Amino acid sequence: MSENVAIGTTTVQDSPVAPAWSPVTLSPARIRLALLALALGGFAIGSTEFVAMGLLPNLAHDLLPALYATSPHAANAQASWLVSAYALGVVVGAPTIATFAARFPRKQLLLCLAGAFTLATVASAVLPSFGLVLLARFVAGLPHGAYFGVAALVAASLMGPGKRGRGVAIVLSGLTIANIIGVPAITLLGQQTSWRVAYLVVAAIFAVSFVAIAFLVPLQPGDPGATMRRELKAFGRGQVWLALLIGSVGFGGFFAVYTFISPLVTVEAGLGASFVPIMLILVGTGMTVGNFLGGRTADHNVMGSIFVYFGAFAVSLVGLALTSHTVPGLLIFGFLLGASASALSPSIQTRLMDVAGDSQTLAAAVNHASLNIGNSMGAALGAATVAAGLGYVSPSWVGLILCVPGFALATASVLLERKRPILR
Repeated sequence: MSENVAIGTTTVQDSPVAPAWSPVTLSPARIRLALLALALGGFAIGSTEFVAMGLLPNLAHDLLPALYATSPHAANAQASWLVSAYALGVVVGAPTIATFAARFPRKQLLLCLAGAFTLATVASAVLPSFGLVLLARFVAGLPHGAYFGVAALVAASLMGPGKRGRGVAIVLSGLTIANIIGVPAITLLGQQTSWRVAYLVVAAIFAVSFVAIAFLVPLQPGDPGATMRRELKAFGRGQVWLALLIGSVGFGGFFAVYTFISPLVTVEAGLGASFVPIMLILVGTGMTVGNFLGGRTADHNVMGSIFVYFGAFAVSLVGLALTSHTVPGLLIFGFLLGASASALSPSIQTRLMDVAGDSQTLAAAVNHASLNIGNSMGAALGAATVAAGLGYVSPSWVGLILCVPGFALATASVLLERKRPILR
């Protein structure tokens, strides 16, 4: 899913340990190349996370042939478990790696994570059965949150004081560009050849990012002062739990719809499969615009932004449910869906940073995990309605229902803060 200024396993605070190098010792060209290498990893992650949506019918047809022959709806619903499996991998891997690997040298850790991504994606492409591919997608999700967190720290150090946010934005640009270029292009390739070829291409991108990190990213130590006890203090704060629940419940609605974007285009709107990549580009563009807008408004009013974007998100879901059978409705509300959902993410992350106290590293990681719980939950609930024969519009109504507790939790957080002001 889309990520923001503070994401993955850590926020972009100065490292407590000085790097073995200084930004002033590196040429501007070397810094740009190192940031590009980190962004390439984000591009590959965005591709591997989202390409299953565009190729969902292809996955269902190939991995579940008997079920697909009798009920394409049921087969597509079951194939969406591949989306949920990846998200659950992120949920497990983000806090675990954040806790146990914070002391490791960061470049070596990034290489290990990129290598793990490469192997797991190759396994996803070549394993013969649905169950084995499902397991491979879970394993592929494990390094997701840790990569973005460590890459954020390295990028912040590369840019130097006062420019950390720009460095992190460059890393995250890989993920947003993947939704505009990578996912649609790889989806089209998969439609023309095979979904297995598509995943092999993604694995190749991970392999290239591994080489780029090895040659272009300078060495940097980990955090020897990091302890599990220090980070676990975050879970003693009620506002932390509210922020995490807002993300996991509220954001689940996006994946309920996005998981079934391909059949929504081809079945409900009656368009050809060649229109799916165009729709993915449109939603990806919305996500990029929303991520930028959400980051800007969160700096001015975090909770106000959350309420506004929940409202816009609800409007997009209703509009998509009512008009997705038309091309204008599909395009307009598909763009708004990506923009409003992505705009929520920086506001929720910023809120979590405000309430987490000193436990910033684990808080950022668990935030990433909570969003992927929402991803998994949304995909599963959307699959349940599709499998029940309610059609591919039904996940939009699932998303709208999930907006209600998300909005209620945000309201509860504001009311609680009025009674017990947050100490920052």
